[in-house]
Amino acid sequence: MKSEQIKNELIKYGDIIDAKGFSPGTSGNISVRYGDKIIITASGASNGDLAYEDLILIDFDGKVVEGKKKASSEKMLHVEFYKKRPDINAIIHVHPTFLSSFAAARKGLEEPVMAENVYYFGKIPLADYALPSSKELVEKTAEYFDKYNAVLMANHGFIVGDIDLEQAYLKLELAESYAQIVLNAKLLGGAILLSKKEVAQIEALKK
Repeated sequence: MKSEQIKNELIKYGDIIDAKGFSPGTSGNISVRYGDKIIITASGASNGDLAYEDLILIDFDGKVVEGKKKASSEKMLHVEFYKKRPDINAIIHVHPTFLSSFAAARKGLEEPVMAENVYYFGKIPLADYALPSSKELVEKTAEYFDKYNAVLMANHGFIVGDIDLEQAYLKLELAESYAQIVLNAKLLGGAILLSKKEVAQIEALKK
C-alpha cells in the first residue's frame, strides 16, 4: 500500500475514533507499519482533525524520517509492539471511557464473560502503571505484546494492534463494548462466567 493510501486510512479511522469519543481532545495516537518504517500521528494532533502534515514517517529507532512535526510522544510504544509482533501492521492507542475506567481502577478484563471476547482476545491484561511516554511505560506494557493484541495500561488507557487498521479499530470497538457490558453486569449483581468447558469450546473454533 502506498503512503498516501495509508495516510488516507489513518485520517478516516482518526475521524471514526473521534466521532465515537474514544480519543477526547488531543489524546491517543494511531500508526501503521510501512515497510521498515512507521507512519504515526504527530504529537499534539487531534485524531478527529488529521491532515497529511500530522502523519509522520519514523524509523524503528523512533527518529523522524519524513515530516516537519514531532512524532507522537508514545512512538516507542508503537515501535516495540511492531518489533515484538511481525504480524501486527496497525496500532491504536486511545482512552475510551469504559476501557479507561477499568484502567483507572487497575482492573484487567480477564474473566470469560462474553463468547466473542474469549474468541478474539482471550484476556485483556492490565500493565502496571508508568509515566506516559516513558521508557518504563514501554517496558511494562511490552511484557504483554507477545501473547496479547490488546492491553490496558493502569491509570492511562488502552492499546490494540492487528493485521490492518480496520481490524485494529474493530477490536477497539469490541473491547470498549466488552468493558461496558462487564461494568453493567456488575450493577446487576455480576456476570455469570463461562465454564472452562465452554471456554475450551469457544477456543476450539479458532482451529
